[in-house]
Amino acid sequence: MNKQEIIDIVKAKLADKIQYFGNLIAETRASNNDTKSSMGDKYETGREMLQQEINNLQRQLNEVLNQQAILQKITSDPSEKVQNGALVKTNKGLFYVSASMGEILFENQKIMTVSAESPLVKAMFGKKMGETFTINNINQDIEHIW
Repeated sequence: MNKQEIIDIVKAKLADKIQYFGNLIAETRASNNDTKSSMGDKYETGREMLQQEINNLQRQLNEVLNQQAILQKITSDPSEKVQNGALVKTNKGLFYVSASMGEILFENQKIMTVSAESPLVKAMFGKKMGETFTINNINQDIEHIW
């Protein structure tokens, strides 16, 4: 498995998300400026709702930017144990410990990208190849770590 290619896929997905949220914030701000009316309270309520939406989008953007910062620190070096940057194959699937971006397809294999903060990774963190961990009363065997 070429971990650098997987890192590049995740980085591209993060960059797309950052651009998406940036565009959405800009569009919402523009519509916030266009909602001028002589209706008094309705105008203020509408502006406040748009401002809340902008704040919500900004929080989501900041979360993606934090994921990007975490990903910048990850290298493609091989791992001997489950840690940030490890690609882990268990008897239940293939997991890449990095940013939580959902499922990606790489070389016709589904890889679930998961954050180190996820319950799954917390259950297997620090484990080595051949060890077993349990999550939701289900045992999983670590078959390989890249």
